[in-house]
Amino acid sequence: MESKHVNQQIAAMRQSFFDEEVLDEFFSQLEQLEDQNNPNFVEEVFTMYFRDSTTLLETVEQAMKTISITLAKMDKILHQLKGSSASVGANKFLNEINKTRQVLEKGNLEGTKAGIWEMRKEYDSLKAKLEPYFQLKQANSVPQEK
Repeated sequence: MESKHVNQQIAAMRQSFFDEEVLDEFFSQLEQLEDQNNPNFVEEVFTMYFRDSTTLLETVEQAMKTISITLAKMDKILHQLKGSSASVGANKFLNEINKTRQVLEKGNLEGTKAGIWEMRKEYDSLKAKLEPYFQLKQANSVPQEK
């Protein structure tokens, strides 16, 4: 009975990601790649995504404090974040990246700093939503003792 409740909770969490447009269809496509041989594929992909994008986001944040980065280099880093975020379906974070890149293209550094702050908020929100989801899924996939 408890397993049924947990499955319903997992399904509701997952649906909320789409309802709130946190994730898009690319997340669903990643899920289709999971199977019995690799039941945690999506979690593993997101673990790598979070590791790499945390580093890139920190690089951008530090660069904005020092003014030692060129607009082209900043755009290159944001482009990397954009690509990896699109590939995992991180929709809201991707939207913030795109907005920030548009402001950056206009040479508006203050607007870019504000955009990076918004990116950080959306990124932290994404992690805060997905980490408990993956923990719950993983705990539910462990065989229960009878």
